[in-house]
Amino acid sequence: MVEKSRIPPAQRQVQDFPVLHIGDIPKFDAKTWDFRIEGAVKNPLHLSWEEFLKLPKSLTISDFHCVTGWTRLDNRWEGVLFRDVTRLCNPKPEAHAVSVLCDGGYYTSLPLSGLMQDDVILAYQWNGLFLEPSHGKPLRLVVPPKYAYKSAKWVRKLRFTKIQEIGYWEARGYSNTADPWTEDRYGLQT
Repeated sequence: MVEKSRIPPAQRQVQDFPVLHIGDIPKFDAKTWDFRIEGAVKNPLHLSWEEFLKLPKSLTISDFHCVTGWTRLDNRWEGVLFRDVTRLCNPKPEAHAVSVLCDGGYYTSLPLSGLMQDDVILAYQWNGLFLEPSHGKPLRLVVPPKYAYKSAKWVRKLRFTKIQEIGYWEARGYSNTADPWTEDRYGLQT
């Protein structure tokens, strides 16, 4: 059993990795897939899958908290740290948030400052293996301090913005801050 201090309030520990998402699982074709960064950046990026895999690889180990009440501890994520990608695109001074756009129509947005933490990663491997399609293959954003709806699957584009946009679940009543430690699941959007 794990110390309770690692499990946020109203969460329970699981050993498996449940699958939750909206819509169908998008198809991945390594030959046509691309990754883009645009918006308030000095160096917009457009990378193929092969080019993305050549970026500096990092490993993080973090816990994963779903808004539905489960937590999976000690996940081993490999990919590119968000801050390393940010260095490549060189955000403009007015960039304060990033919208994450995904295959399948999903999207979310986070403050840039929160994405620059040491454990935020654009992951393509989980526990030593490339991601399964149901878990976001080929690329998933992982933001450990937030509920998992901020850890978007099937990431294709990052758009740096002046203000934080409202994401898919946030437009449907979920909290924009998504803090599992304060049980901030739902919030009113204006």
